[in-house]
Amino acid sequence: MDYRSPISPGLSWYEATVGDRPDYPALDGDVTADICIVGGGFTGLSAAAEAARLGASVVLLDAARCGDGASGRNGGQLNTGQRSSADEQEKELGFERAKALFDIAEEAKRHMLAFAEENGIDIDYTQGHVSVAHKQRYVDDYRAYADTMAERFGYPHLRFLDREETAEIVGSERYFGGVYDGGTGHIHPLKLVVGTARVAASRGARLHENTKVTRLMPASGKIRVATDTGTVTAGRVLLAVNAHGDAGLERTMASHVMPIRSFIGATVPLEGSAAETILPGRESVDDSRFVVRYFRRLKDGRVLFGGREAYGGETPADIEAGVRRQMVEVYPALKDIEITHAWGGSVGITLPREPFVREVMPGVTAMGGYSGHGVMLSNFTGKMWAEAVAGNRDRLSLFRELKVPPFPGGRRFRKPLLTLALTWYAMLDRL
Repeated sequence: MDYRSPISPGLSWYEATVGDRPDYPALDGDVTADICIVGGGFTGLSAAAEAARLGASVVLLDAARCGDGASGRNGGQLNTGQRSSADEQEKELGFERAKALFDIAEEAKRHMLAFAEENGIDIDYTQGHVSVAHKQRYVDDYRAYADTMAERFGYPHLRFLDREETAEIVGSERYFGGVYDGGTGHIHPLKLVVGTARVAASRGARLHENTKVTRLMPASGKIRVATDTGTVTAGRVLLAVNAHGDAGLERTMASHVMPIRSFIGATVPLEGSAAETILPGRESVDDSRFVVRYFRRLKDGRVLFGGREAYGGETPADIEAGVRRQMVEVYPALKDIEITHAWGGSVGITLPREPFVREVMPGVTAMGGYSGHGVMLSNFTGKMWAEAVAGNRDRLSLFRELKVPPFPGGRRFRKPLLTLALTWYAMLDRL
């Protein structure tokens, strides 16, 4: 029987095609380490791999299996820059800081691809990404963005697309224009998770799945991380749980990083005219909606389509039907195509859509809230944290200095308020 994640609904196409996915034993007993990492997604695994490479003893704990959260189930798009665009960040932070944040994101992209290549991880990287305008009034912004990125931020890979070019590349008349990004692309994220876990383990990190952390306690200048099957006493702790933060474990991150559900479907491989016209170049796409839709052609010819969101954390009874409705708006010819896999998961967002990095108690750092740009950013923040702990350069200060406020409403009302706000924006997307 296929494994089904206890924290994310549906069997993903990634799970069906990842190949060998090693199991790591649950923690059994009391152990000590230099570093304890809570969370086996991109952030935690990358931190474990880098910290072990630098000579630290590392124990990583995951409540389910590594990659069961957003890291192993997302849309697979790398994107470019931060979730807030570089020109928007320049208005808020000034050019110097905006440029530094953009450069970090570009280094994150290069690092992720180089890490996979150096360690023999086949992540199905496919180059090419298109961002499209679903309203005519956004087209001039896309044109200006391509110019700004080239002239001010030194990124020459964007090319403005008019409506005709957009339709030809995307294979849909739904959009009014956009930009083509030849400097990024998309991957099989679960292959990267599995590969990074293998690298971390090969370097000596001890990985433990099905081990839920129940409490963090000070312990004579260190931190004791308690689970139902044992404890880890460590000098430094990284909370890399992102959308799966538990307010009972640590309230600060839980108040700053909000989980929202996103759902994805994968079709059978396209045939005939659909195969020739729908994303014939195998690019990935995101649109200009506040509630973003994202889709791409996979190497075997399937369409992977995502974006249906539920803001209260609930899972719809029929994931496939919701995905199909949105997909058919873009590609009417796919109305009756078979969807072989439909799944979902929780994405961690912050109020300003910028990463949350903070020391939440002595010796304990929490990181998350990548807001849809986590494939490359989360991997690199994990690496940067390990560098900082080892006493090397501390580039995480760029993220720690970002003003990321808590969601309003406290524990009782923040989810209803977020649901109301995002429902409002989703309505505006349709107008």
